Amino acid sequence: MLRPTTPADFDVILAIINDAAQAYAGVIPADCWTEPYMPADELRREIAHGVVFWGDEEDGQLVGVMGTQDVQDVTLIRHAYVRTDRRGRGIGSRLLAHLRGRTTRPILIGTWAAADWAIRFYEQHDFVVVPAPEKDVLLRRYWTVPERQMATSVVLREK
Repeated sequence: MLRPTTPADFDVILAIINDAAQAYAGVIPADCWTEPYMPADELRREIAHGVVFWGDEEDGQLVGVMGTQDVQDVTLIRHAYVRTDRRGRGIGSRLLAHLRGRTTRPILIGTWAAADWAIRFYEQHDFVVVPAPEKDVLLRRYWTVPERQMATSVVLREK
């Protein structure tokens, strides 16, 4: 069941993000990795800055989350994660399809360039990686991320 998350889901959202983000360990640049990947204060800031999470719930338990953030004239897909033991079951696809249906704005997605599995996932859902010069413009316009993260990221847009 897809549903908007509530403040009561905060700890579960954080746990899902940090569980699923273990896939980045040893893949993204070491100077970009932190443990935990997302501290609670960072998640609180993201929510305070307008990231709205939806979750996929199975048997009363959230198994995946994906956020959106409306910035200027676009919607960003933010923090898309599925519990490690639930991957490959269509959870991410359901969440993405649902969130795409909730906006009429263009959608942009940022992820690590080294996360080839994430890039493939979005490409399978009709997103394309934008060229590097455009990526830099988009990251500066719509995201607030450090230069190092910008240098090691990609941006995808709908075809």
